[in-house]
Amino acid sequence: MSVREDGRGARDVPAVEFAGVGRSYPGGVRALDGVDLRVERGEMAAIVGPSGSGKSTVLNLVGTLDAPTEGTVRVFGHDIGALDDGALAALRSRTLGFVFQRFHLAPNVRALDNVADGLLYAGVPLRARRERAAAALERVGLADRVGHRPHELSGGQRQRVAIARAVVGSPELLLADEPTGALDTASGAEVMDLLRGLNADGVTVLVITHDRELAAQAPRRLEVRDGRVVADSAAPLPEGVS
Repeated sequence: MSVREDGRGARDVPAVEFAGVGRSYPGGVRALDGVDLRVERGEMAAIVGPSGSGKSTVLNLVGTLDAPTEGTVRVFGHDIGALDDGALAALRSRTLGFVFQRFHLAPNVRALDNVADGLLYAGVPLRARRERAAAALERVGLADRVGHRPHELSGGQRQRVAIARAVVGSPELLLADEPTGALDTASGAEVMDLLRGLNADGVTVLVITHDRELAAQAPRRLEVRDGRVVADSAAPLPEGVS
């Protein structure tokens, strides 16, 4: 099966939908167990849980880096278990952006080209890549740092470059895995402000974290424990409770 050329689903489908999703690994390890989850387009949500809770497995499934062993995972309406490798790669490149705890910037390469490399496999000519990279760096407040190498930037600035690289392709969904884990408190707050700004611009943002204080800054919080979603701040209250 394939993904339509623009890599995006119909506007009336959610960004992410899990239906009875389980994920098991060799040796009897069960990372997820019957998870139902829906994230609407334009939402910003944090998935919080301790190490081994299953939150990283959720990230890998949403990011199409893994497939469920049970149930269905849909990303913008596309059943990731039914797509071949080429279609999955197209969905990732056209629709998803990734930000990690470690910045994964190429050393001794200026910020402009670190960001431009995010379009390397999209068939965009070099001049256009650099123009779009400059716009992305301006978007994250680093217009005056385009020529700086990673070692010339603070931790917060390096994470901003990583975010610019993630959004240079105009993804609909940004997946941020412990995005403030390597930062001091002030830099972490700046990064969260930036993610909220991107969300206000229409990007769906999903933050994966073990930090409850960080998760509390997101409009919606989902808690994962022992492979299950055990709390969801968006869940309706029981009948009769106000």
